[in-house]
Amino acid sequence: MTRVELYNQKAKQFSWRGLFLFIVACMILSLSFFVFRYYYQSTIEIEAPSEDLGEKVVIHLPNGQKVYTYDNLIFKKDGKTFYKGERNTIDLTGGTVDYQEWE
Repeated sequence: MTRVELYNQKAKQFSWRGLFLFIVACMILSLSFFVFRYYYQSTIEIEAPSEDLGEKVVIHLPNGQKVYTYDNLIFKKDGKTFYKGERNTIDLTGGTVDYQEWE
């Protein structure tokens, strides 16, 4: 037999060690990615600034209606009392302010 025939008859060697190391390396990389991602996400905290609204008050209007609000949202300007809400301003002139708890 010639050398070419001897070489062709041999079974090709398959490196199980290289495949095993490749799989282990992929598992370590993916595990480290998820551990880093979990750690990074847990360190992020988004906190809104705390707003001091003051005490709870009830304003009794002259027409009999009641407005439930907080003390720091009421302000006086030119002798009139106003409520400054998130989107609107209401004139509360003539109403009496009563400091009481409400739910």
